[in-house]
Amino acid sequence: MSTPVITSLLDTDLYKFTMWQALLHRHPQTQAEYRFVCRNQPGYPLAELKADVERELQALCSLSFRADELAYVKGLRFIKSDFVDFLRIFRFQRDFVEVTTDGAQLNIVARGPQVHVMGFEIPILAIVNELYFRRLDTPEVRAEGQRRLNAKIATLQAFAAEPLPQRHPFDLFDFGLRRRFSGAWQREVVTRLRDALPQHFKGSSNVLLAKELGLVPIGTMAHEYLQTYQALGTVRLRDHQKAALEDWVQEYRGDLGTALTDVVGMDAFLADFDLYFAKLFDGLRHDSGDPVAWGEKALAHYARLRIDPHTKRLVFSDGLTVTKAIELYRHFADRVQLGFGIGTHLSNDLGPTPLNIVMKLTHANGQPVAKLSDSPGKTLCDDETFLAYLRQVFGIKP
Repeated sequence: MSTPVITSLLDTDLYKFTMWQALLHRHPQTQAEYRFVCRNQPGYPLAELKADVERELQALCSLSFRADELAYVKGLRFIKSDFVDFLRIFRFQRDFVEVTTDGAQLNIVARGPQVHVMGFEIPILAIVNELYFRRLDTPEVRAEGQRRLNAKIATLQAFAAEPLPQRHPFDLFDFGLRRRFSGAWQREVVTRLRDALPQHFKGSSNVLLAKELGLVPIGTMAHEYLQTYQALGTVRLRDHQKAALEDWVQEYRGDLGTALTDVVGMDAFLADFDLYFAKLFDGLRHDSGDPVAWGEKALAHYARLRIDPHTKRLVFSDGLTVTKAIELYRHFADRVQLGFGIGTHLSNDLGPTPLNIVMKLTHANGQPVAKLSDSPGKTLCDDETFLAYLRQVFGIKP
């Protein structure tokens, strides 16, 4: 019997903890549903993994936070002691997850109290990925992965050696947990980057790796946080972004100040991101649409509000490659602080085609929620009536 894919509950992204704390404190009664979706064609049917996924979920649900892990989380200055007390007694509940198949398709649904099911997303994605790629893991694949990783490090080291006239530094982060080839491979990649690029590689979204490799854990919020506010019933749909941002400000009082912009598109976000929020948040994160156009819109918005963009940060995290990150840096680095979160291109670039898998919030309190992405194909909602209503409320054309 092989070692379980997930052996620590810290093996997840930081933004799970930050959203978890905010929702536990403000909306602990919310019921939620998360669904697994594979957006591309896998090399073999994911349905074949069902039994292994079931076994891995049993192992996941047997885990609890260890004392050293709780101490690490408690040491993060934005984490409150009552949340650590909650984590001390927390365990994933197997009854909240259903795994089925439909022909070649693997279906996974997590359904229950949001504060008990939201944490399933990242481990489930990591489990499916690692199980899938175990069948494709050969010495030749590993050798190709090493070759590609060496080339990326060489590119970054050559870039770092250039005389850079740009005003702001090049900050690189690992955002690769969700679609990694394996846990061991992500650890190797992050360790290599830490050692080879200490002046540029600033941290990882993976809390376990941050703890064990002496890195800064990186992350603030994801789409599910803002989407939840679409279904709370205590605010108008039109005001859900402002309500979510306000709760975030009150929860973190200046920490974790990077706001995600593409839940209903950048234009609709900026309409809500007024002078109040623009001053309170440190910056914005890009996750869909053309990154240059997005960045120019952000800078134009700060200019209209008479905010010095050099005091703000733009974080890019949508399907980045090393080359694309360097291009974006050259374009923006004289005008604004920057950060680059690279995921699959670092953690799963060994030759076999990565799975484009997600596990997204689809319902909260029995109501549909949706993301109107700036990229075609990223919208995940089967309720066309709600999608039409959401577009109408925010004045977005289909």
